This record gives sequence, structure tokens and C-alpha cells, in this order.
Amino acid sequence: MSIKKAIFPVAGYGTRFLPATKAQPKEMLPIVDKPIIQYLVEEAAEAGIENIIFVTGRGKSSIENHFDYSVELDVKLMAKNKQALADAVNNISNLANFAYVRQPVQNGDGAAILCAKPFIDPDESVLVVFPDYIMPKENMTLKKMIDYFDKYQKPIIAADIVDQSLVDQYGVIAFSETHTEDIVKIDTFVEKPLINEAPSTLINAGYSVITPRVIKTLSHADSTTKDGEIRLADAFIRLLEEGEQLYALVPPKHGYDCGSKIGFVKATVDYALQRDDLREEFIQFLNHRVSTLNEKK
Repeated sequence: MSIKKAIFPVAGYGTRFLPATKAQPKEMLPIVDKPIIQYLVEEAAEAGIENIIFVTGRGKSSIENHFDYSVELDVKLMAKNKQALADAVNNISNLANFAYVRQPVQNGDGAAILCAKPFIDPDESVLVVFPDYIMPKENMTLKKMIDYFDKYQKPIIAADIVDQSLVDQYGVIAFSETHTEDIVKIDTFVEKPLINEAPSTLINAGYSVITPRVIKTLSHADSTTKDGEIRLADAFIRLLEEGEQLYALVPPKHGYDCGSKIGFVKATVDYALQRDDLREEFIQFLNHRVSTLNEKK
């Protein structure tokens, strides 16, 4: 059975973007004119996902509102004869079937996934997307993950390659076997290793296809980490120790860590440069700014 459901854990506080996230979820911060989370929901829908479960928390109602149909906005846009804009807004609510569940206590990303368990059949595998990382659309990351899951029937994790100097900020993937040019077999995960001790520069980008066995392992976790959190990476490590096979998808193009300020800015610049209605004027602006900075030097 192919993957038709996705879990989007979005209950985090977004502290790295304060004060912008004091009253607005970080997932709703716009890249040009579209919230981060919408890019990922659109990609999930294009990959065949029909049902999306948002695991939310306090202050996240704007996410629910964004993916709902707004009668008032539709009426106002139509009254101003803005048909194209009305269609673009209304299509958001038609991307998938949406459900929402609260994570009352933020005690780990694994615990967030378990909040969606009532929406998942006992024998069902699902896509999980933590919306901090955005991959270029041409990578077709989510579709490839689902296609490889159909082939291997094993958990698939989306990876990205980062500079060696950044590995201590991520969960790093150790691997020893390459199956195809874009799939590697995972040996283990090392969380935020010292730069000179990292097993590779391949990091977990926050998307995965998980099986019922992963969910079962999370369900039996006892929160014995130092901070009492249940983590998906720990469940993966446990399964690897038990002999389970896990695979990582290596992208052809690097993604953007939109959980960091510099990653968010880079994504904004690159996505603006891809827009036909913005590219020329934006390039002129950037060139002028660079020229001005060079003159000051």
C-alpha cells in the first residue's frame, strides 16, 4: 500500500526567530509570498499525499486558518474582479484533507508523531515532514521517498549534504553501503557530533517515511533521555540495533535550513530569483547593493 497520509509536527515555539514568532508560527513565515509550510504541503500533495495531520500547539491557529476556506476573503476578491488571486487562495484548502491534533506538552519530536497515532491505521506507513527544511522543487524529494519506500518497504529518510564546518548542528548519518546514486543504507545516526568526529557530512533533513514498527518503537519509548524527550532519531537507532534496514535519500541539489536565519534568507533570495515577475528587478537591486558595499570597502 503506497503512502497516502502525512504527519506535519508544527507545535514548536520557533525560538530562533523571536520576536517574529512571538505571535506568529515560524511555519507561517513567508518565503516571498507563500508560507514555508505551504511549499511542503504542495509538494506532499503532488507526491500523492491525500490526508495531512497537523500536530499543533498553542498559538498555531493561523495554520489551521490558512488551510481552511475563507468565505469573506473569497467574496472580497471576487467583488474586486481578482479571479486569479481568488483561485490561488481557494486552491490551498483543496490540496488535501486536513486534520488537526494538539500536542499538549512538547516532549520531543517522537512524542509529536505519537499524537497523530489515532489517525493512522495499525498497519499503515506514513510520511513525516518537519517543516524546517525546504528542498528545491526539482529534487522531487517527497515523491522519490515514497517511490523508494514502495520498492524497499523500509523507512526512508531524506538527507542533505552540508559543509564539514556545520555538522555539529545536525543529526549526522553514518553509512557504509550505496545502493543507487541517490540511496544509501544507514548504519547509525550521530546527534550533533564534534566537527572532527562526524562520520560524514550527510545530515537528516527532517523528512521520513516511517513504518508501523517505527511507531511501535516510539510507543514503547520510556523518555529516558536527559531531558525526558521521545525522539524519532532514537527510535531509528533502536531499530538499526535490532537489525532493521533504513535508507537515506541523497538529493541532487542542496536544500535550505529554514529553521536558521541564514538558511531562511538564502531560501528567500533563491525563490525570489526563480520568479519571472521579480527576477530582473531583484537582480538589479542585488547588484547595486553589492556594488555599494564594495565601494565602502
